[in-house]
Amino acid sequence: MKTIMVTGAAGLVGNKVAEMLLKQGYIVIGIDNLNEYYDVRLKQWRLDNLSNNSNFRFYQIDIENKDALEVVFNMHDIDAVINEAARAGVRYSLENPCIYLSTNAGGCLNLLELCNKYEVSKFVLASTSSLYAGQKMPFREDLPVNTPISPYAASKKSAEAMAYSYHYLYGLDVTVLRYFTVYGPAGRPDMSYFRFIKWIIEGTPLEVFGDGNQSRDFTYIDDIANGSIKALKPVGYEVINLGNNNPDKLSKMISLIEEYTGKKAQIKYKEAHKADMPSTHADITKAQSLLGWEPEIGLEEGIKRTVEWAKENWDWLKDISI
Repeated sequence: MKTIMVTGAAGLVGNKVAEMLLKQGYIVIGIDNLNEYYDVRLKQWRLDNLSNNSNFRFYQIDIENKDALEVVFNMHDIDAVINEAARAGVRYSLENPCIYLSTNAGGCLNLLELCNKYEVSKFVLASTSSLYAGQKMPFREDLPVNTPISPYAASKKSAEAMAYSYHYLYGLDVTVLRYFTVYGPAGRPDMSYFRFIKWIIEGTPLEVFGDGNQSRDFTYIDDIANGSIKALKPVGYEVINLGNNNPDKLSKMISLIEEYTGKKAQIKYKEAHKADMPSTHADITKAQSLLGWEPEIGLEEGIKRTVEWAKENWDWLKDISI
């Protein structure tokens, strides 16, 4: 049985990764600072789903705190780190760019340093499709992503570069995963699908930035988590896309939410944000060949499951601020 550290264990992706690892028999060391970027009740709901598993250990630690992290590395014989801890969100990164660099780059550096010191052999880094802004679609991993258009993307690019340096200098085996628009039950309240579901159920008008024709490679959380675990495979150093490989318009997502909630949306269109990408589309050839990974859940099924979760948890979800 191997021991895997999952940072961001109270976040959407990190929590699902931890859940799947536990089901596969791993010991999971969960790290999260439980910050208040969004309502902590969502994070606590996710953690509660893992708390009864005897193979799960949780530490409320910020990855920017290297000394606290080192205590955990010293206590456990860790075989691999899956770094899902990050400041998320393109737009908020424009308002507070400093914390994005300190967490996404500085926190990642702390983990890399400790992996090297404690001879952890594998590092999986969660990165982002936001790096592909301005590139030709479908996005391939060998595209020159040297001009990030938001502090969020820039901080993720910094983390990728440092991960490569630790691979080059010390032989750390690294897989960088560029996620494409992750969604699913218990997601972040600042994500469009979460807001749209809540607003439609409430009867509140939707705020749509742009005309609704922008498209995203919406990728369901279970597929993302499955690919993240497959990425524990030794590869040397590789950057790999995890995306649905089937972009859908935002307007289609709204229509599906209307269908599964049984309610009609009221829509207020607003000007598109300069830092938003008009469309995303992942080339997943590399994930298929190196990891044997393909997405299994389409947008229709994914939105259906997400709406059902929202309805089942509406008694407390209705009070979540967005």
